[in-house]
Amino acid sequence: MTAPTRVEPDLSFLLDHTSHVLRTQMAAALAEIGLTTRMHCVLVHAVGAERTQIQLAEIGGMDKTTMVVTVDALEKAGYAQRRPSSTDRRARIIAVTPLGAEMAARSQEIADGVHAAALDSLPSDERDVLVRALTALTAGHLAAPVEAPGVRRARATAL
Repeated sequence: MTAPTRVEPDLSFLLDHTSHVLRTQMAAALAEIGLTTRMHCVLVHAVGAERTQIQLAEIGGMDKTTMVVTVDALEKAGYAQRRPSSTDRRARIIAVTPLGAEMAARSQEIADGVHAAALDSLPSDERDVLVRALTALTAGHLAAPVEAPGVRRARATAL
């Protein structure tokens, strides 16, 4: 018996591998300033906006427990505070402190640098093509996941 002949590139492997390596590079770069990727995600999506923990968890693809631990760490570092919502007294928002806003700007610069380094590793004529193709897939054929057993939910938005 022989393995079936592949007729198409293994797009799943290519996207999964590059995504995994990019995530590890991002995690290492953010760790240099004491942040996790989740902390970065919460800060950049909470700064200048009134979002609840639930909303931020959805944006970052985090479960409630992970979100609580992440916000606890941000509070301990002095980057964020839980406050009552101005529109719903039952809800609590994550308010970014001035120190947290500075950290959000710094971490976004780092994230942009990690992404730029990845794109800069390609020939210049291929960079825009890659981004356009991935954007088209994200908005089109690969916009919505299919429910399948054993498949994790992806993050809702880009960092």
